[in-house]
Amino acid sequence: MSERTADLGVLGMGTMGASLALNFADNGGFTVALGNRTVEKAYGVRDENPELAARLVPTDSIEHFVSTLKSPRVVVLMVNAGKPVDDQMALVLPHLELGDILIDAGNADFNDTVRREAQVKPTGIHFVGMGVSGGEVGARHGPSIMVGGDKAVWERLKPLLEPISAKFDNTPCVDWLGPDGAGHFVKTIHNGIEYADMQMIAEIYGILRDAVGLQPQEMADIFADWNRRDLQSYLIEISALVLAERDPDTGGALVDLIVDEAGQKGTGRWSVIEAQKLGIGATTLEAAVSARGVSSRRQERAEAARIFGNVTTARAEFHADHDGLAELEHALVTAKIIAYAQGYATLAEASREFSWNLPLGEIARIWRAGCIIRSRFLDDITRAYEAGDVVNLLHAPSFTARIEAGQESLRRTVAKAALAGIPVPALSAALAYFDDYRRARGTTNLTQGQRDLFGAHTFRRLDREGVFHHRWPQA
Repeated sequence: MSERTADLGVLGMGTMGASLALNFADNGGFTVALGNRTVEKAYGVRDENPELAARLVPTDSIEHFVSTLKSPRVVVLMVNAGKPVDDQMALVLPHLELGDILIDAGNADFNDTVRREAQVKPTGIHFVGMGVSGGEVGARHGPSIMVGGDKAVWERLKPLLEPISAKFDNTPCVDWLGPDGAGHFVKTIHNGIEYADMQMIAEIYGILRDAVGLQPQEMADIFADWNRRDLQSYLIEISALVLAERDPDTGGALVDLIVDEAGQKGTGRWSVIEAQKLGIGATTLEAAVSARGVSSRRQERAEAARIFGNVTTARAEFHADHDGLAELEHALVTAKIIAYAQGYATLAEASREFSWNLPLGEIARIWRAGCIIRSRFLDDITRAYEAGDVVNLLHAPSFTARIEAGQESLRRTVAKAALAGIPVPALSAALAYFDDYRRARGTTNLTQGQRDLFGAHTFRRLDREGVFHHRWPQA
């Protein structure tokens, strides 16, 4: 039997798991047991970090791993979502006891988290679904952490998680957000917003490249300038870095050599699926997910380019002067607000649907550092929720003023891009959502009439109470 010296253990020594384990050992000062299916990998993490070796305990088996943990045990799973999580749980649960805590810190489908917590609860072992954002660097040096599960368990985890989390104004970017799957749901919507933000930035890049004809370094300078104002964020910052990077072999811009196919691991799709299930029109997030799907059809796109190469489009009316760049900047700010409004509307509806009572302002607060969508903009969301109940971020006075100021820029950008044949699906979706959302009288009255005609689905009337079915003429 090994001596119980480890404060917690991390199972899964992939990039994220190893980084998180090193963070616990380094910034937390904890002794961490390391477990991995390939045992050599656990020992490798220790051997490659000699300065932390005294606080890293590689193990040879699940039994060895669990035997090193102080009681009550805390086990952090950092494996791929889906079956690998269930497989690891099946291996480790028989060795845990009443009061031990098992944390899934991967990108899990919140529905799986709800199921797993219900599965584990009768054993007296606590299951926690925990969203971790920040990528490899965040996991190593300070991520944003979204905790779900039993609130009493959060009080036990707080001393472990606060030291390793990102800090904003010396405040830890970690909190308990609600029971069962709440933490993983919030992380899912975070990633959906991330998809939208990245896609809209890419669309502006496409305009600057294909319509204005700028070189990557020129675009890098533009994004770096935008990062000094309302668009200040991690994603704008790294966009400038990516555009400025040179390929060491050719000396040219590295971005010009990267294949234009974007990958995705599932969380973006889940955010859209859950928004649809909740009846929320997260159209900008949907457009971003769809754009990644289209990007993966590279050979089909090449053939379509050949087939439709003679399609006539209008001359692009975009310019790189001060006014032209300001218009694109304001369009991006406006679309970003709309995308976040959709993400937050999804969070609000999920909170009602699942009785989670999500702290929406607190979510923005813990996203202000460590996570991929960290930005100055999140301060404004925090303040909006602190000021009172927010039906939708588009109703919040500070955002209303910005939308009013920037909607013309977004409108002109989308219109000019459409005429020039430049795809801007996420920007277009944001504008369409705004125009749809601000209409007191929409067009689905016709849809309801159609549904009642072909399916007797009934409708309501403006002039009287009740539900009605009409005897329509036959087509």
